[in-house]
Amino acid sequence: MSNLSDIGFDIQSEEEFHALLKKAYERSTPLKTNKGTYYRFSDESGAELWIQMNKRNELIGANPHFKGKSKHKVAITSTINRPESILDGAFHSWANPMDDDNPESGAYPFVFDVPNHKKYDGIEIPQMLDIQLAAFAQEFEYYKSENAFENEQEGEPKWTSQSFIPSGLFNPGGGEAPDPPEALGLFAGIISEAEKMKNQLTGQEFYWMLVDTLGGEVDVLADLRFFENNAPETGGVVHGQFWLSGSLIEEPRITEKSNKGLWNRLFGTK
Repeated sequence: MSNLSDIGFDIQSEEEFHALLKKAYERSTPLKTNKGTYYRFSDESGAELWIQMNKRNELIGANPHFKGKSKHKVAITSTINRPESILDGAFHSWANPMDDDNPESGAYPFVFDVPNHKKYDGIEIPQMLDIQLAAFAQEFEYYKSENAFENEQEGEPKWTSQSFIPSGLFNPGGGEAPDPPEALGLFAGIISEAEKMKNQLTGQEFYWMLVDTLGGEVDVLADLRFFENNAPETGGVVHGQFWLSGSLIEEPRITEKSNKGLWNRLFGTK
C-alpha cells in the first residue's frame, strides 16, 4: 500500500510506474513555471497525478494529489523547497489561525506538500488562505463509532476523536527534527462523508472520506486493504499517520518584487 494506491494507482514495479506516467501525460494539462512545467492529470474520481518536466523537457518527478471537498483555513508562514526535485515544495503553516496580525495563533503548526508549488514563487509571507487538504493513509485504523475508538484504546493518555499531531515537524525517536520538515500528520477525526471511488484510468477502487479533525476538514484517502471487511461510514473514526498534500483554493498575494519581475519578463522594462 502506498500514497499512489490510496487513490487507485496501485503500482508494483518501475515499469508499471513509467507506463502509468505515459498514459496520464497523454491526458494531462500543462502548467509552466520559471523552474519547469507541471503536467496535471485529473481523473473523474478526483485522483490526480502531477508530472514534472524540467526546462529540457526531461521527466524529473511526479506526485499524487486528490481534488476533494475539504476547506481548511491556514496561515502560511514559510515556504519549503525539497531536495528531491526543483519542482517539489511545501508550505509551513498554522491550522485555523485567529487573525492576520497573529498568524501563529492557530491550533497547531504543520507542513503540507503542494503539487504545483513553484506556481507560487514569491508568495507573500505570512498570509491567511483557504486550502483543500488531502491526507493519504500510511498507517491507518478505522473504528465504527467514537465509543468504539475510545473503548479500544489501551493505556494512557488516550486520543480524543478529533486530535492532530504534526509528526513531520519532529523526530519521534528523539534527536534533531527533520530538515526540511516532512508533510506528515498523526491524527484522529470523525467521518462526515464516505464513498468508495473508482479510478477511471486504472479501474482500481479506493475509499474517500471527508473527515473533521482538530483544526479543520481533511479529505482522507485510503487503499481498500486497510478496511478488511468493514466499509467506512458516517460517524466512524479514522486514526493514523498520513502524508499531507494541499492545494490553494484561492489565488494568494504575490510580493511586489515578484510582480515587478513578471512585468519585466513580459515587457522588457526595468
